[in-house]
Amino acid sequence: MKKLRIGFQGEHGAFSEQAVFKHFGPSVETVPTRSIREVFNLTEVGGIDKGVVPVENSIEGSVSETYDMLLTSSVKVIGEVAVRVVHCLIALPSAKLSEIKVIYSHPQALAQCRNFVAALQAEPRVAYDTAGSVKMIKEERLAGAAAIASERAAEIYGLKVLKKGIEDYGRNFTRFLVISKNEGRRTKESKTSLIFSVPNTPGSLYNVLEVFARGQINLTKIESRPTRQRPWEYYLFLDFEGHHKDKDVAKVFGEIATKTVFLKVLGSYPRSKEELL
Repeated sequence: MKKLRIGFQGEHGAFSEQAVFKHFGPSVETVPTRSIREVFNLTEVGGIDKGVVPVENSIEGSVSETYDMLLTSSVKVIGEVAVRVVHCLIALPSAKLSEIKVIYSHPQALAQCRNFVAALQAEPRVAYDTAGSVKMIKEERLAGAAAIASERAAEIYGLKVLKKGIEDYGRNFTRFLVISKNEGRRTKESKTSLIFSVPNTPGSLYNVLEVFARGQINLTKIESRPTRQRPWEYYLFLDFEGHHKDKDVAKVFGEIATKTVFLKVLGSYPRSKEELL
């Protein structure tokens, strides 16, 4: 059988690739891309079978680019997966911890390890990817430099882990969404994500949330993003328990449609195993 081609942002060894293997297993073909936008675009046009993109981190919060792409893209959210993020300081095989003066990584990784970076008195430098930083250090033979990335990235590129577990907080998880051109499968333990906006009038948000409360539907997340059309107007991203084709959910949708000025269902999908524990 033909292998599924799953896209992710970053280089081989990135945490996003780890999320791919955790969700789909080891027998898929992973397709690295330069950006989250590219994962969405390739999924839309059928260049890959599915994509996996980060949506939020338990320490640093939401990934804005993913939310912005969910608004404009036609893809559906068909799954979610949470990955425990363990950051490592990685350098050339001959490097010593005391010699490190510059640390490269993705902005999220640098933020998650800011106390360690500060204590080392090293200069943080932004790169587009965690594993990509490791690859760059190897290819350019950067002495006095290190990268923050996964232990697997060090193994892939043949570099040395100077220190493991350098994140500021131990319970560091990133939640990823699985995206596809088609809707996901329906399960008993489903979750739905949607985007909406409301009139800029008193009580308009309450009027929508009250419908969910009255319908006994549990909300698991609410997030706002600027519309970028007019200052101080926002899109609301909402996650809740249930499938959009469930009778009670369909009834709620029928009612909130009259209370919103924009409403888009991003998809219904099985809740991650971590969330069910």
